[in-house]
Amino acid sequence: MDLTLPETGWTPQLVALGVITTFGASIPVGFSIGVINAPSEFIKHWCNGTIHRNYDVHLSDSALNAIIAVTISIALIGGVIGSLQGAYLADRYGRKKSFLFCAVLLTVGAICFLSCRAASSVELLLLGRLLVGLASGLTTGVIPMYLAEVSPIKLRGAMGVLCPLGLTTGVVIGQVASLEQVFGTDELWHYALGCYVVLNLFCYAFYCWIPESPKYLYSVKGDQAGSLRAIRKLFGRHAIGDDYIKLQMECANGQNGSSSNGQHPEDGQPPASRSLCSVLQDSTLTLPLVLVCALQGGQQLSGINAVFFYSVSIFESVGFSSTAAKFANLGVGCLNLFVSLFAPLLMARCNRRSLCVLSCSSCAVILFLLTLSIYFIETIEWFSYLCIGTILLYIIFYQFGLGPIPFFIGSELFELGPRPTAMALGSLSSWGCNFIVGMAFPTLQGIWGAFVFLPFSITCVLLTILVQLYLPETRGKEITEVVQKVSHGFRSKVK
Repeated sequence: MDLTLPETGWTPQLVALGVITTFGASIPVGFSIGVINAPSEFIKHWCNGTIHRNYDVHLSDSALNAIIAVTISIALIGGVIGSLQGAYLADRYGRKKSFLFCAVLLTVGAICFLSCRAASSVELLLLGRLLVGLASGLTTGVIPMYLAEVSPIKLRGAMGVLCPLGLTTGVVIGQVASLEQVFGTDELWHYALGCYVVLNLFCYAFYCWIPESPKYLYSVKGDQAGSLRAIRKLFGRHAIGDDYIKLQMECANGQNGSSSNGQHPEDGQPPASRSLCSVLQDSTLTLPLVLVCALQGGQQLSGINAVFFYSVSIFESVGFSSTAAKFANLGVGCLNLFVSLFAPLLMARCNRRSLCVLSCSSCAVILFLLTLSIYFIETIEWFSYLCIGTILLYIIFYQFGLGPIPFFIGSELFELGPRPTAMALGSLSSWGCNFIVGMAFPTLQGIWGAFVFLPFSITCVLLTILVQLYLPETRGKEITEVVQKVSHGFRSKVK
């Protein structure tokens, strides 16, 4: 069912499309994730005064803490809702228009942030966070799929990791913007929350220039002429001849008649998009669905956000001041970004399965060592430095596979029919688990202490076993070949 795109390598159009989607949506989403924690005390103070003026209500400390918790978590709830809508929007309106919708949601959210102080409205702040969350869920479900569908086979991984790379970049930029020396003050925090809107201009300025996914146009919309125009727009009008296009159309027609997606379209008719129920009930899709949801959810349950949360206290334990510890935490974020810059090269040259096994198994061991080092940090002085070392190692091995691969692996395990639904369910799993960690970690940390990291280590062990046994290698493989390998479910293990 997938058209085979020309193996032309990188073209200026492909590079430009990757840059536009990364700056237009992925980086703003990551920015919104990284910017919110530092100015939370200023937001709390402003909310207290604003609610008192508007409603003549005096809030207790617990009520103020609840408001901040809602402000942070409502974006995660929005991510869950946005993920659920991703499949519908991607099939109904296309990948390109879904990207535009992401940018519009982000822009409206930024307007809410920038105007909430002038309007003295806590409701605008919460609405902005909800809209940003909706855009985040939609972005993580649609953008990796869009980039994978416009890429030749050998570039599919390199293009697919641009979304997680953008998220990581945005987190670091958000941390910088929220510093006291930039916008992290009592008077400027709303600018910190909304200044990413400048990046949305990449979407609006170049939207008419970027093409729709040619695979979507042909296989979902049945628009052969539009698919031809999109291919030539991506790979050059003179580089692709009519004979090549006709051959690919014929091959795609042949695949439509023998699809292993559980669909049997009539000759000459594009396959219908798959509904959520049909995907969930299709036994041939059970294993790839488990893989996608487990990897995306496990990515959050591996404790990446918890490690960043705890690293500030680790740096303070070795003698850093509060301000210095925050800058050191920013340095950890920069390391995370630096290592992620190598992801496109790794995805192009190394097997996905091997990278994922290495990453998950290494993170399991490192998290166990982190647990031990935190537990004995008071009794053995140099264990403070061991904690820092394990955090840095965790960041490095996380970005080898567990960080980037879950975002785009669904595009390589599913054909076009069920792909949007599968990517939406994976994004739902990611944001849902992110919400669980965000809500449960502070409480469990108070109860379990250092042992709060053990569940993250166990998650990585389980992911290692799942990937080792059931994830087929997808690098350089046709989608139909991969689909056949996972269509038998858990009865046949990957060799």
